[in-house]
Amino acid sequence: MSWKIESSTNEKVDRFQITMDHVVLPNGEEKTFSYIDFAKGVCILPITDHNEIVCIKQYRHAMKSWQWELPAGMIDDSDPTPLETAKRELEEETGYKAEHWLDLGSFYPSPGSTSEEIHLFAAAGLTATEQNLENSEQIEVHKISMKDLNNLIKSGEFKHGAGLAAILRYKLIVD
Repeated sequence: MSWKIESSTNEKVDRFQITMDHVVLPNGEEKTFSYIDFAKGVCILPITDHNEIVCIKQYRHAMKSWQWELPAGMIDDSDPTPLETAKRELEEETGYKAEHWLDLGSFYPSPGSTSEEIHLFAAAGLTATEQNLENSEQIEVHKISMKDLNNLIKSGEFKHGAGLAAILRYKLIVD
């Protein structure tokens, strides 16, 4: 039951690589599959000493709106591990460092259309430092209770897929 790739083409568009594979299926039929070959990433659930969640509101051009999210980002080639990326992204986006880290595993946000894998972490023992945003980032930092975050999720205002996955994994591990 193997899939045989007859040919593959790649096209780089900005930070994305689009791959098109011409495949022979196990039943002998041929089909073309295309997907975005996307960098791996991280998402962090930061929890304060008062059990508040550090969330961000960020303008997302693809949605043309402000979105509630958890801090997240792409893993750079210079980052030795996903945890190092998470530490960097937490401080850059929120202005906090964390003393304690919990690995929540990883997930594939959309395996039918992208190769992206996102590593999830919870962070605690937060210390305020300074945000260090990229020139294209417009981010507001908010501390909210888990109850308020749950209400944002229930009402559909919090739609960040990686954030939803991190919250669920955390609750399943801790509860």
